[in-house]
Amino acid sequence: MELMKNKLTKYLDKKHYLRDEESLLNLEINEFLKLYPKAAEKEVSNNYSQIPRFFNPLPKEDDLMKQRLREEARALFLQKKNKELLSNEELESLRTLLEQNITRPIVGDDIMIDYKNFRKVGSLVGAKCKQFFSPSVFAKLYESDPDGRISINQFLGYVTKKFWLHQTRIGLSLYDGAGLGYLKESDLENYIFELIPTLPQLEILEKSFYSFYVCTAVRKFFFYLDPLRTGKVKITEILASGFLDQLIELRDEELSKEHLETNWFSAQSALRVYGQYLNLDEDHNGMLSKSELSRYGSGTLTDVFLDRVFQECVTYNGEMDYKSYLDFVLALENRSEPQALQYLFRILDIKQKDYLNPFDINYFFRAIQKQLKKYGHEAVCLRDIQDEIYDMVKPKDPFRITLVDLINSGLGETVTNILIDLNSFWSHENRESLVVEPSNGNATNGQENEQSDSNSNTDDTSDDSSSSFSK
Repeated sequence: MELMKNKLTKYLDKKHYLRDEESLLNLEINEFLKLYPKAAEKEVSNNYSQIPRFFNPLPKEDDLMKQRLREEARALFLQKKNKELLSNEELESLRTLLEQNITRPIVGDDIMIDYKNFRKVGSLVGAKCKQFFSPSVFAKLYESDPDGRISINQFLGYVTKKFWLHQTRIGLSLYDGAGLGYLKESDLENYIFELIPTLPQLEILEKSFYSFYVCTAVRKFFFYLDPLRTGKVKITEILASGFLDQLIELRDEELSKEHLETNWFSAQSALRVYGQYLNLDEDHNGMLSKSELSRYGSGTLTDVFLDRVFQECVTYNGEMDYKSYLDFVLALENRSEPQALQYLFRILDIKQKDYLNPFDINYFFRAIQKQLKKYGHEAVCLRDIQDEIYDMVKPKDPFRITLVDLINSGLGETVTNILIDLNSFWSHENRESLVVEPSNGNATNGQENEQSDSNSNTDDTSDDSSSSFSK
């Protein structure tokens, strides 16, 4: 471009005898049009030759040399990253250095440090720790202390958590055969299988149960992190999900029984879920038919809903395997979660329109009406239920409820309960009669009988309270 400007200037100097300003302008335009295409072509050509290579395809399967070279390079890279992690001795040295530079006064058991001493310690630590002694880290941990200090224990916890994440990422990357930053189902299964011996809380599991435990644990990762069912999850999403934290906490031998029962990855939870599956499998063929699955929980899921489950989920000769059952359980036990609502929405969306309309609502609620009549209760008006659901969700389109509408409403669990489960619908319809009066702590009329019926029919295969509708 610069060359073109010089040529144009020289040409105009030669034509100085053209005193007319308009003539000079026309001459300049004509000369510019002659020179520009050449200059532009040359400039594009030069830029193209300078573009760096930004994609290197994976070596082909038959190119053993390149594959071996790539594996060795990845192994060396991960070893290098592993050496950058803090050892226990280095972490203790950091703690000692911080404790030697505390900022008084000391309030309670916590020791504090101000920004001046924080930066001082930062200048004394090794290269591995310097990244944590930045103004942004101090600001992140600052909690309005009147003396402008942060908690040393909080800071050490932050550092430990960061290094644990790096260490775990390196560990997961070892199972990433392709080196593309994600794990397939088999990769994650291998990782968890080799992790089992390091978790004391899983010592009660027999080795013959390991494969079922691994399947149960891995399913939660893929149910939540792979909603599109691509068969792979990113390592970064695994770390960000917090599921690994729940898994690793099983190293703590002092966890309470109540806490273990709520942890999906605990031995108690895995045995509970697998025990439910075996109890439902009446013919002991290792698979569940629709009639067997209908006994799940209190046994009040509608036939229409179960029909759709078997239409949408992966089945083998019309029966459900353990893996599909795990998805089913995760969805029904976590109905307020977006991933569970996505699972249920796919079943409720009969024609795969990506929205629910009055036809879908009426289609599923007719099954609830049918069950109400079966137990001798008065049927509820379809139009009333339809209006109630639309009032709860408040969709952008008054005639279409999308998955986003359902999630954003915060009442997705209530809506799905109304449409798929008689017990849940009955609890919703009679919620006011189940309220305890604050004045005397007694239930309103009819509550005691209903609660008695509910408690007498509790089934271990569901967290939902049962009612007199139980089979």
